[in-house]
Amino acid sequence: MGKKIYVGNLSFSTDSDQLTSVFAAHGTVLSANIITDRDTGRSKGFAFVEMESDNEANTAIEKLNGMDLGGRAMNISEAKPQEKRMGGNSRGGGRGGFGGGARRSY
Repeated sequence: MGKKIYVGNLSFSTDSDQLTSVFAAHGTVLSANIITDRDTGRSKGFAFVEMESDNEANTAIEKLNGMDLGGRAMNISEAKPQEKRMGGNSRGGGRGGFGGGARRSY
């Protein structure tokens, strides 16, 4: 399994093919995924690149961090593991107790 690299400060016009070609100069690129906004489909300005080996990934990080791509200096580092998200309703708590019927006076 390869090593994932975080690539930040990307121009919104950068695409996966450009990213792949830049990183391919330093080893085998397994994947290059530009992260996009779910609603608009527009780039969020960062991506993840997976390199075949740790050595290739480390070389790419060292050589490409700060390099200009599309008029912006890339911010490149080793990707951190993704945190698990809570599924379902994120509001927490249940709806305990009794329903809201009319109050009775005795």
